[in-house]
Order: sequence, then structure tokens, then C-alpha cells
Amino acid sequence: MKMFCAGQWQDTNQTINVTNPFDQSVIDTVPKGGGEEITEAVTVLEQGARIMKAMTPYDRSLILQKASELLLARKDEFARTISLEVGKVLAESQVEAVRSAEVIRLSGEEARRLTGEMIPLEGNAGGKNKLGFTLRVPCGIVAAITPFNFPLNLVCHKVGPAIAAGNAILIKPASDTPLSALKLTEILLEAGLPAEAIACITGPGGEIGRAICTDSRIRKISFTGSYEVGTQICEMAGLKKVTMELGSNSPVIIMDDADLEKAATAISMAGYANAGQVCISAQRILTSSAIKSDFVELLKSKVDLLHTGNQMEESTKIGPMVRESDASRVEQWVNEAISQGARLVTGGQRQGAIYAPTILENTSPEMQVEKEEIFGPAVALSYFDDIDDAIRMANNTTYGLAAGIFTQDIDRAMKFAREVESGNLHINWSSQWRADAMPYGGLKHSGTGKEGPKYAIHEMSEEKMVVMHLTD
Repeated sequence: MKMFCAGQWQDTNQTINVTNPFDQSVIDTVPKGGGEEITEAVTVLEQGARIMKAMTPYDRSLILQKASELLLARKDEFARTISLEVGKVLAESQVEAVRSAEVIRLSGEEARRLTGEMIPLEGNAGGKNKLGFTLRVPCGIVAAITPFNFPLNLVCHKVGPAIAAGNAILIKPASDTPLSALKLTEILLEAGLPAEAIACITGPGGEIGRAICTDSRIRKISFTGSYEVGTQICEMAGLKKVTMELGSNSPVIIMDDADLEKAATAISMAGYANAGQVCISAQRILTSSAIKSDFVELLKSKVDLLHTGNQMEESTKIGPMVRESDASRVEQWVNEAISQGARLVTGGQRQGAIYAPTILENTSPEMQVEKEEIFGPAVALSYFDDIDDAIRMANNTTYGLAAGIFTQDIDRAMKFAREVESGNLHINWSSQWRADAMPYGGLKHSGTGKEGPKYAIHEMSEEKMVVMHLTD
């Protein structure tokens, strides 16, 4: 595929292969863009930003509604593309395609509700005959830097709100998975988005990221990815507005009164969906010592049913990781944990980019499998004696994106909700659940700002204060 730059589809002298992680076959090629293409794109996007600002929210909503309908009509094509470039199983990709259309639709609805507020100035000293209200206006140009693991839905979570708020949008998709974003660009153009108002530039993240961060004409950056890269972006971006959706090593607490069947079922999904390559994957499974034997056996029985293989085959439950090097890293961390005293309950084998669904127990905070974001199909079980101990263990991390607890005790549940340091909290479910309309974001090193169309539109617009000085 070509990239969309400066209002037209373009090639470059160099290309990047997009490969199927399962067998390394080349699916397609995309241009290898760089800083020069960013400069060229932003020059046209400046004009696009003026066009979008002049467009009514109603007209922007119609474009997004049409794009949502077009995306739904092509959902099977998008699902196949997602599976081929990411490695996630088709069933998961089909859910992603439908959710993506919903995000675009929700963004269109929120465009019609974009509003300021009245400010009660006469309630202040000296405020007599003063009428105050705020206006929300577009940022101008929004840059969306997106990850590989949800190459359509997480792009939609940035692109939909940016358009709804009246901005021009620059998309930098992950180099491993650019095809879904390019096809979304096709759909938005077909839906009536002005060609000057969108660009999708493919190429190496380092060079393109620097160009985005240092171009003063870009006002807002929305990034989803690792803490390390997010920190670099913030350091380079200066006074730009930023939203950072970063990593996690999500804890899930299993209390002694938990519904173990429900808990094991949830963990067997949440720890291994998309081969564990989900930022809110259940990773640290904090389990009451009173029920540990029962829970470990129950969880093992469910995880052992997760068949690995070709992601395009219906029988496959877990496909390959996006790169063999990532599977090798997971293998290394698991082996290191075993050498440090953890016990391998099941899994632990690698074949190319496929890593078997793995359970470790008796892990400790200094092990990589607990301390860092594993981003692979493995969970780490450790044990506690009471709720205070469990919460202390849950908070013993620099991350804070999502957490879950299983308990029948309302007091324990509310203590968890109040005291666990996480942006998304789930009671009687795992860490991995997200409704696209909800405010979504993390605490601590897991990021700043919120996604979800309503909340992202707020982040992608500016607030102006207007004061009318009335005469008596």
C-alpha cells in the first residue's frame, strides 16, 4: 500500500515489508517515510486544520457516521488484515473491527455535544454585569502515534475524537502493523473527510517521532506505547499537549471468598488474549494462600486448553507474538524467574514467534515477570494472607493502568477501589475489560490523560474564556 501524505497517496524510494508473524511471509509493502514526509504532510495539514475548524460539528459527525458504516461493511476484510499483520486470532480481530466502527460512531455523536459552560461571574466580588462562558475550539493538528497490538481500534480512538473536535490528523502507525491504519484512511476519505485534513505516514518510529515532536505546527500528540518511548516523546514535545497511554503489569486479586470458576475463566482469557500483548493483560495474579492449590489447578486446567498455532485457523486460540524477538524475550524472563525460585506450572516452551501459554507461581517482586510489563502469554502467581497484604502487593509497582479483584465482600471490594493505585478498577472481573465509551487512562508510569471519545475530544480541544462586560 502507499501512504497518504500531503493530500495524496505516495510512494518513496525505500519500502518496508509487512510480514505475517506466523510464517514470516510478506503480506504487503509500505513506503519508508521520514522527517521530510512529516514536514510535507504538516504543511498541507495546516490548510486542513482551517477547513476542519470552519466545518460545523454536525457536518463532522456526518463524516464519522458514514465512516462507521463503511467500516462495518468491510469488517471481515479489516479483521483478516488485523490478524495477518498482528498475529491475533480471527475471532479477536473480528471483535476489534466491530469495536472500531463503534468508536468512530461514538466520536460522531460526541461531535454534536461539544460545548462550553456558563461561568457564574456575578457570584464573584466585582462580577456585577459580567456574563461569562467558555468555548471549546480545535487544537489544530493532532498527531496520533499508535501501537501494533490493536492496529485499528487504538487508531480509531485517536482519529475519531480528533476529527470530531475539528482538527486535522496525522497518523503514525506502528511499522509492524501499518495496513489497518492505511485502510482506515481510505474509508475516511471515502466518507467525505477533506484530503487536506488527514495524513498517514509509514516509516521508522525514531525519525518520524522526532519530526512530529519538534514541529511547532503540531499542537497535540496522542501516544500509546511503552513508558520509555512515552518519556522520550514528552521530553522532546515541550509545550505541546500530550496524552500518554503507556504500559502496565496489571494485578488481579483472588480473595479467599472468590468465585474461583469465574476468576479462573477470566484470567484464562485476560492473561492470554492477543498472545498477552494487551496493555491491560492480567499479569500479576495475587492469590489468597487459603485457596491457592484449588485455584492453581483450576487455572491450569483452563490454560492447557488454549491451543496455539496459525492465527487464521478457527481452532487456534493463541497465535504468534508480533515478532520472534518478543517471544524470545518472554522465554528469557520466564527462564530467569525459574532460576530465581519460581515454579513453572504449565507452558514455558517457544517455537519461533509462538510462546506457549504459561503459568508461573511463587514469583517475587524483583523478578522481571512481576516488575516489568511482560506483554506476552504468561501470568505470575504470588500469594498473600489478607486484603491489606494484597493491596500492598498490588501497589508495589511503578505502573497503574488496570487492576481487578474477585471477592463477595463489599467492604473488601470498596477498600480495593479506594486504595489500589490504578486508573481502571474492576470488581469481580480481571484487569482486561474496556468499554470504548468509558474514560480510560492510567496513573503513575502508566500515563497521563484519558481516552474514550467524550474524554479524548476534551483533550484534543482548547478552552477559551469569554467575558461580556454589560452596561447597567
